[in-house]
Amino acid sequence: MRQGFLVALFPLLLLIALPLVSVRSVPETDLLPLQTYRNHDALASPPFPVVERASRAIRDRDGIPAMVAFLTGHVNEYPDDSNNGYYLSIIGDLYRDQGAQELARQYYRRALLRYPDVYVRNVPTHRVSINRLLTIVEDPRERIEYLHYLQDHYREEIDRGLIAYYLGRSYEEAGRWSEAIESFRVFLSYPSTDVPGEPNARHKIQRRVAFYDSNRNWTHRDLDTLVSQITNALWSQNAPALLRYRAGENFFTMSWHQDEMDPNSDIPTFDIGAFLRRSRVRYSSELELNSNANEAYLRTWGWSHRIPTWYLYFRRIDFPADPEVHGNWEWGGILFGEAF
Repeated sequence: MRQGFLVALFPLLLLIALPLVSVRSVPETDLLPLQTYRNHDALASPPFPVVERASRAIRDRDGIPAMVAFLTGHVNEYPDDSNNGYYLSIIGDLYRDQGAQELARQYYRRALLRYPDVYVRNVPTHRVSINRLLTIVEDPRERIEYLHYLQDHYREEIDRGLIAYYLGRSYEEAGRWSEAIESFRVFLSYPSTDVPGEPNARHKIQRRVAFYDSNRNWTHRDLDTLVSQITNALWSQNAPALLRYRAGENFFTMSWHQDEMDPNSDIPTFDIGAFLRRSRVRYSSELELNSNANEAYLRTWGWSHRIPTWYLYFRRIDFPADPEVHGNWEWGGILFGEAF
């Protein structure tokens, strides 16, 4: 097993070591692109096409480690080459493809911070480096730095709503709650922006912002106390009291087969008091068995002839922006009909 591990590790170790090799130490070959590169005036950096053709020829014949060695040696030998940012980003790509994420990060950052932005085939090098960094960097503070760079330098070329969304997510991860909400407000101001892979992103953010803007005075520290108050209101048919206990934001009313993110799950005109006054509602003495530390269900019945059974849904609040509310419970919605 150890031998197999070393075999698998060898290409990566080779990649790490080779960038220290000088361009001039690459063995003489009959590669025409490399000869053209070497014959160039040593006092000035070879033009971009010459460097690119030479690096590709080396890769095709000697492999990726040799290409990394060549490009790194070029950057060391010609530190004033304005295209060095592009070459470093290519090295970053090669390391990333080998799974060496931290080495890739270092080369992308060198391309971004030490060399000017250059356009290669109409694509800015700095933007490419940032896009790559955003796929490998987990630290939200660093991600915020890159997202702001995109906002500041490519304002007319980016989807501002999408950048605002990712900024909001990164601010949340960093615990900067007010900045997260302001970024989410910007995201919501771009109604045509879609978040790849997250079809419900807009609805979720609307709910999050609405909760942030609310007074959150309907929450309870203790689930048992909340359930007791609601069942007392059901028993006494006290509709005003019952309405006071429901969540002031993001309260849903839907059937079991609906998705809470479905806009049709919220019925603003739904009058639970009218049902309560016309019926004799009963409720279980215990919460449902599928209740857990974050969600709970209470079965009630007798609401109407058409759909007599309703399940009251309770959820624990995940809102670290307000420590007084975070971890509290709320009555979050109603599920119509018998549970599946």
